Amino acid sequence: MPVPLCIGALFVRKLHLLCLLLAVLGGPAAAQSVPETFHAAKLHEMEAAISLAISDGRTPGGVLWLERAGVAHRQTLGSRAVKPAREPMTEDTIFDAASLTKVIATTPAVMRLVEQGRVELDAPVSRYLPEFRGEGKESITVRQLLTHTSGLRAGIPVNASWSGVEGAMRTAAAEPLPAQPGTVVRYSDINFILLGEVVSRVSGQPLNVFCAAEIFVPLGMVETGYLPAESLRPRIAPTTEVDGAFLRGIVHDPTARRMGGVAGHAGLFTTAADLARFARMMLASGELDGTRIFKPETVALMTHVHTAEHLPARRGLGWDIDSPFAGPRGQWFPIGSYGHTGWTGTSLWIDPFSRTFVIFLANRNHPTEAGNVTPLRRTLGTLAAESVRGFNFLHVPGALPWRSGGASLDLPPPQQRQTPAAVLNGIDILARDGFGPLQGLKIGLVTNHTGIDRQRRTTIDLLHQAPGVKLVALFSPEHGIRGAQDEKVSDSVDARTGLPIYSLYGASRAPSAAQLAGIDALVFDIQDIGCRFYTYISTMGECLTVSAALGKKFIVLDRPNPITGARVEGPILAEKRSFTAWHEIPVRHGMTVGELARMFAAEREPKAQLTVIPCEGWTRDTWFDATGQPWVNPSPNMRSLHAATLYPGVGLLEFCNLSVGRGTDRPFEIIGAPYINGDQLTEILNRSGLDGLRFMGTRYIPTASVFAGKECGGVQILITDRDACSPLDLGMVLATTLQRLHPKELKIENLAKLLAHPASLEAIRQGKSLSEIKALWAPERESFRSRRESFLLYR
Repeated sequence: MPVPLCIGALFVRKLHLLCLLLAVLGGPAAAQSVPETFHAAKLHEMEAAISLAISDGRTPGGVLWLERAGVAHRQTLGSRAVKPAREPMTEDTIFDAASLTKVIATTPAVMRLVEQGRVELDAPVSRYLPEFRGEGKESITVRQLLTHTSGLRAGIPVNASWSGVEGAMRTAAAEPLPAQPGTVVRYSDINFILLGEVVSRVSGQPLNVFCAAEIFVPLGMVETGYLPAESLRPRIAPTTEVDGAFLRGIVHDPTARRMGGVAGHAGLFTTAADLARFARMMLASGELDGTRIFKPETVALMTHVHTAEHLPARRGLGWDIDSPFAGPRGQWFPIGSYGHTGWTGTSLWIDPFSRTFVIFLANRNHPTEAGNVTPLRRTLGTLAAESVRGFNFLHVPGALPWRSGGASLDLPPPQQRQTPAAVLNGIDILARDGFGPLQGLKIGLVTNHTGIDRQRRTTIDLLHQAPGVKLVALFSPEHGIRGAQDEKVSDSVDARTGLPIYSLYGASRAPSAAQLAGIDALVFDIQDIGCRFYTYISTMGECLTVSAALGKKFIVLDRPNPITGARVEGPILAEKRSFTAWHEIPVRHGMTVGELARMFAAEREPKAQLTVIPCEGWTRDTWFDATGQPWVNPSPNMRSLHAATLYPGVGLLEFCNLSVGRGTDRPFEIIGAPYINGDQLTEILNRSGLDGLRFMGTRYIPTASVFAGKECGGVQILITDRDACSPLDLGMVLATTLQRLHPKELKIENLAKLLAHPASLEAIRQGKSLSEIKALWAPERESFRSRRESFLLYR
């Protein structure tokens, strides 16, 4: 009779309530803490990488769990089943763990017996399995099985006429020995088949019962175990089709299946939440929620290198540290972190240095074995480390040295890898140089929450405290001084400094003469995103104009263009100027605010007393996430670099009868409407050949803005190559496609407000091709490139 998931259904049900309580008391912190622990832009990239793998058919779905110091970021994407019927992936999906069995069940079971003095690591395996002899096999030790240095082959033949555990043991005992023990690292299921039987014979209990009693139940891993109960089948992710049915709750591995579903190398089923509990226990040196599973020295023993120095791969006891299978370590997690993968698409990587772990569970071999998540695991490992705030992965005391030939990845040493540039903003330069240009001046500061230096100190505080500088007033742009309002903003008082805050997005869009009467200079420090209709540059232009008219100095503290200054895209303003179209520049202008200020002054206010404090270390092809500067959402709905990259194209359609994702957690990354068939639009857009972009159908209900409370069909936009993608190409293809499909509902005439180019709007109405529309821009774009050349500060 099978044993359901732990050691018995009745006991598990009784234990479940206790474990739920423990999970509440000892589980990860609330979701709102995530931004303080992880870089949101990198979390979006992880989601995009998984979404791309799903859309490419490399896996039907997946569950991601990234956690550091008790703060978890969790994502569930795609489907857990696509045949015979599609089922959505859920966080509580139970997965066939495949070879994660080796480190979550078998290795811990062996080490429990080691702690109890019932198994010795350097004892011959034949002490516990007397039939395992012949051809030199009697010299193989338990340690060599755990480190895959036994010399045995990868697996026992499945085409032979054996069955059951006894048949597997007879076949394993008769295995030849191709290499002398200790001379090679050869990953082998046979090693762990033998170890599973060692546990069973020494403990006197089946492996599944021993693991449940000694590991899973004490840890509160209530949904981890072998031979899952029939009642759990609906939540289990199926794998491949065998004998006309998809394996679901039956182990995929054919050897484990012939052994009855319980084996040392495969057969375990688990969830992301249970694996997270296991990982927390490992990071806490063997204890979780007051329950000790291992002594601290046992955890250290398991996770240190046990393979000889001359061997290229470095492995712990069961755990992978630095081998060709260590892809989930990615580029940055230090050598000395550890983990494992499973054939079905599962992986776990634990970094004790940064106290981070990343779990990715997938059933990539559903509906067939054609799926592949190996590159995705590597990408997720890299992005997981890059998402961690406040940890220097280039210098990790205690990490093992990099060495050629043995590393899991084809990478140079960490110190030779490309690292974020040490870009300094204008405020960093101004503070470093003692605020020289402001000495003796009474200052008005135009800023918001993005006005910070590399250490996140606000420009307000820096100028307020600067010796020889008198900060007398603050001016706030759209969204207010804290960047939190999506409406007109009123004047107020800054609680910290007591200074007046004059709104430039309320009754007036420019400072008044009275507000500037006691001011010598206006200083501008706000992060732009590189798009003509993003109004911060309009605020800067209005302030420049007023300063010039009143004879005031105007000083711009420059900041990088987050979407680079290498690309110029879209039409030049061809209609009357407005607050969303302040000057004759293209939609994606490829300039910094300092460079734009120089252009505005030369072309509109030649008498302006303009000074630009430039950045240091920034070049035109540098994206924001390579600057080393902290990301702050520039406005309430600009929540990632991914969104900022898409905004010049997606944002163009904002005044049409279309949701651009406001009122969701993905503004400007999804578009939709109740009248849109998302699957149809996805197919059309993926066939459009837009470089660097992929599309995935979605349905969502915005909580605010257009179609609030109504279900929308649409697409999620994934960036696969940001250097190749063109947001303006995207905007035009979206506009022409939706106009063709839904000419009455879209209200394309409203595109005029932000596009500000009648010829392009008419071409969209007529269904012209993308190349025909872009041909309208070509002469003026080249003219703009020449125009802007003399104002550029960076190369």
